Amino acid sequence: MIKLVNLRFYGGINEIGGNKILLEDNDTKIFLDFGMSFSRREKYFEEFLRPRTANGIGDFLEVNLTPDISGIYREDLLEHLGRKPENPVVQGVVLSHAHADHANYISFLHKDITIYCGETCKYILEAVDEQTQRDLENEVLNFKIRPLYNKDRKNPPIKRQINTFRTGDKFKIDSLEIKPIAVDHSVPGAYGFIIYTSEGAVVYTGDLRMHGTHAYMTKEFINASKEVKPIAMITEGTRIDLKKTDESEQKVYNDSKNELSKNKNLSIVDFNFKDVDRFTTFYKMAKDLNKKLVISFKHACFLERYHRDKKLRTPDSKDNQILLLKPKRLTGTYIDEDYTDWYIKKRLNYPNIILAEDIARNPSKYVVVLNFYYFNMLVDLKPKNGTYIHSLSEPFNEEMEISYERMNNWLNHFDVKFVQSHCSGHISGPDLYDLIETINPKKVFPIHTEHPEMFKKLNMNVEIVEEGKKYET
Repeated sequence: MIKLVNLRFYGGINEIGGNKILLEDNDTKIFLDFGMSFSRREKYFEEFLRPRTANGIGDFLEVNLTPDISGIYREDLLEHLGRKPENPVVQGVVLSHAHADHANYISFLHKDITIYCGETCKYILEAVDEQTQRDLENEVLNFKIRPLYNKDRKNPPIKRQINTFRTGDKFKIDSLEIKPIAVDHSVPGAYGFIIYTSEGAVVYTGDLRMHGTHAYMTKEFINASKEVKPIAMITEGTRIDLKKTDESEQKVYNDSKNELSKNKNLSIVDFNFKDVDRFTTFYKMAKDLNKKLVISFKHACFLERYHRDKKLRTPDSKDNQILLLKPKRLTGTYIDEDYTDWYIKKRLNYPNIILAEDIARNPSKYVVVLNFYYFNMLVDLKPKNGTYIHSLSEPFNEEMEISYERMNNWLNHFDVKFVQSHCSGHISGPDLYDLIETINPKKVFPIHTEHPEMFKKLNMNVEIVEEGKKYET
């Protein structure tokens, strides 16, 4: 019997992230995610040694940051390699969520390949697009043609075809019917999928967890997946090697509030602003401590789009509990003429803008959200003897460890107390084993993990995948 459905994996293999999964059913081909691999990228590149955009995707292909597959890439990027344009052979990309390790290398793909994602996922991509300098590795929603020579460089960006959905909105890509189901993750708009193929249902988890604020969504995904008796399941395994802990969003709130309630000086927090649950935690905590939450103009881009999604129930960036921290530009002052970034210029008339010097005069009244890459603003904030809540994962590679050391140098310089308080976006090992056993697929394909061998503990057919190899479902 000839198998008509097969899978190939081009990322997420023995690594966390970089998912690029090609599913083929007869003449229909789709990718499940098309993300950036941070671990592969850092093997060759760093902050000041970057892939050359002048070489199209040549540098990326050479060191296998993206697979050399015909019929998927932009014509202008192929032109730099001396290749002729290629008609797309893939009908769509189904994007699970807006994290870079799942989304960013959509930037390279042919303009006629449709992208399917959740409505909230698109909001996040729009926020990223608004406040990020255009780069070849982040042109997900639209891209600027990079032709050889100097022709047509002034053409406007080309918009991709983005089709959005919500839970329960079944959609078709040629012969495939796909059912998205929202799951709980550290970013809103994250989905798992049931893909109805000619041979039966294939389940893809994306990234998910059971210990978050919206664990019920993951349970709904589990129940729906179990019902279809899947022939195959593609599952994340980020924390397959870790035991279950007492981590929760409520614990982040309790621990952080306990620390900051004792602090009589400036309170600083750092978290991924894509994480609505974490924003809500610190927003509520600041309010309960009778402090104003100070965010950046970049954060405002996200918050204003989240506010459009009534299901998220987030405040607007002009909320009376929120202030926007105005950064210095050019002359080192705050004159409006100094601001050339459009995402800042369009918000300069907001009534709730505050300066670092104002905060420094009465620091106990504020909780400032400050990312490490803006720690030079501590010079103006003067957070002497303050408290810093690091609500992010601990460093897991050499580059992050170097940044972590620099971060501590800044904090030590100002005698700021460091506190780690975090809740992971990924499911624990015991919960993941339970999830897979409950769904009970005929075959399991573990990805997005550094420990695929641990899935062999399951009493079922587990495939330890190799890159580019064809697997029958």
